Amino acid sequence: MKSARDLQQLLERIDHRGYPAYKDAAGAWRFENYALFIDHVQGDPFAAPSSLHVEIAGAAAGIPAALIDTVEKKTAMEDFLLRLFYEQAGKFSFQAKGSGKSGVISVMRPGQEVACRSALEIDAANGNVLARFEVGFPANGRTINARELIKILFQFLPQCVERALFYKNLNVKAAEAAVRLAADQAVLRVQMKEQGLLAFVADGAVLPRASGVSDKPMKSAVAFQSPQSLRVTLKKSDGSDISGMGLRRGITLLVGGGYHGKSTLLKAMERGVYAHIAGDGREYVLTDADAVKIRAEDGRSIWNTDISMFIGHLPNGKSTECFDSEDASGSTSQAANVVEAIEAGTSAFLIDEDTSATNFMIRDELMQRVIARDKEPITPYIERVKELWEDYGISTVLVAGSCGSYIDVADTIIQMDSYLPCDITAHAKELAANYPSVAQAKRCEKQPSFSRRPKKHPQIIYKGRIKLKVQGRDSISVGQEIIDLRYVEQLVDSGQLHALGYMMKYLEESGFNGSHSIQRLVEALYAGIEKKGFGAFFAGRGHAGDIPGNLMLPRKQELFACINRYRMHLK
Repeated sequence: MKSARDLQQLLERIDHRGYPAYKDAAGAWRFENYALFIDHVQGDPFAAPSSLHVEIAGAAAGIPAALIDTVEKKTAMEDFLLRLFYEQAGKFSFQAKGSGKSGVISVMRPGQEVACRSALEIDAANGNVLARFEVGFPANGRTINARELIKILFQFLPQCVERALFYKNLNVKAAEAAVRLAADQAVLRVQMKEQGLLAFVADGAVLPRASGVSDKPMKSAVAFQSPQSLRVTLKKSDGSDISGMGLRRGITLLVGGGYHGKSTLLKAMERGVYAHIAGDGREYVLTDADAVKIRAEDGRSIWNTDISMFIGHLPNGKSTECFDSEDASGSTSQAANVVEAIEAGTSAFLIDEDTSATNFMIRDELMQRVIARDKEPITPYIERVKELWEDYGISTVLVAGSCGSYIDVADTIIQMDSYLPCDITAHAKELAANYPSVAQAKRCEKQPSFSRRPKKHPQIIYKGRIKLKVQGRDSISVGQEIIDLRYVEQLVDSGQLHALGYMMKYLEESGFNGSHSIQRLVEALYAGIEKKGFGAFFAGRGHAGDIPGNLMLPRKQELFACINRYRMHLK
């Protein structure tokens, strides 16, 4: 590895040359306390910035082993360092001048979730720290301005690294608090499982968000207060108590007037599959990590999916045991979403009446009499919800503002009143006794089939490679094929879509061969991620410099959702 002095001399030598001469700077360079790797040099000052990363030996980084000795604690420490590194880089970005993207120092911006991100990785075995980022190499027009790059690499970057990535320079109490919060969340999840809880919402939690475009907590919001009948007390990692609403497994109905907080509570539970940073308001809002939000999704594609437990005997004779559609209806898409979530191994469905297909959710008593069962191919969710719980062990949490029929089948009924929950189960059941129950469908004779085996799609390869493109949190382009993920509502960061894009590319190159089921492909990939991290889906390369710094690891459930919306299966 060459020295930092060698790098400085090289930059001085190529100053004022044409921009392509920057390519000579690619490689590894030893600085005093860390190694700098220039992995990819942009071809033009107006192109995407150059990719770099730094590696710091564990002995120099100095992170105590006790702060990274579990997956949750290590992830929290990585998240803490990344937020500091992002903050420091922002102070120096564009301080160096030039054309186009000259002078930009870009680090992945973390959101409210604490998650595994490729921008900052710690090796638990030795404490080594790796940070990935981008730099716009400065130029005047298309002529190298090496003096400005020297300023970035020899003045700005060392300050960022020293202040954010060396434990001796950190606010130790803040770092320990971030790790302690992660330990609390982990131990609470264990207790939830032991006590049969699907979700836990701590007293004092702040559920409303600042706005539709901000995920930060709303100021002056009503703090959550659990009803006495549903209050449980759990133990944090230090043995101290924390109280809140414990939502038991089974069928839960969230009711109440409009704007009283039903959907806000459900949304917080959707996000409760992730850990959150201190100050978010949802630090102690925890939901089963594999819970899935289910909704209607008009126009989505469906590939060879067994939706027969909800849709049967179609008038055109088309089989619903291996159903295909380029443009699914609301009810059909929601049926597919339910079955695919079962395939993905979910333990709970989170459903909001507002985003559901009415004819999928319910057929009232009068309509059941007007339209005979043998003339209606749809078996509504209300006729399967108890079966899903009793036979599959899958809970349901449903927001209902207009349909009272679910009261009869619910185990727990919570009314939201001015953002505060009330347990009205006994009262609602008493009232429901005066109304006829919804007739239940006959139990399914067999479980849905999950035997789909994706094949390779060579037509997506262009000039020897598979091109990827991500549109925010909306979609991924794999080759020329767009995977629409707008309605996969538990995707919270564009970094997850970038990761899903590379996962799909990897599966096209190394997984889709017509021999393995989707379940086997996903399980194998995530087993590799446990061992190799993000390198597991970079087709055998997985070198630090090959992995971009803008990835956030999605859950298995979102990878299933991505594969299921891949229209190439239908071609």
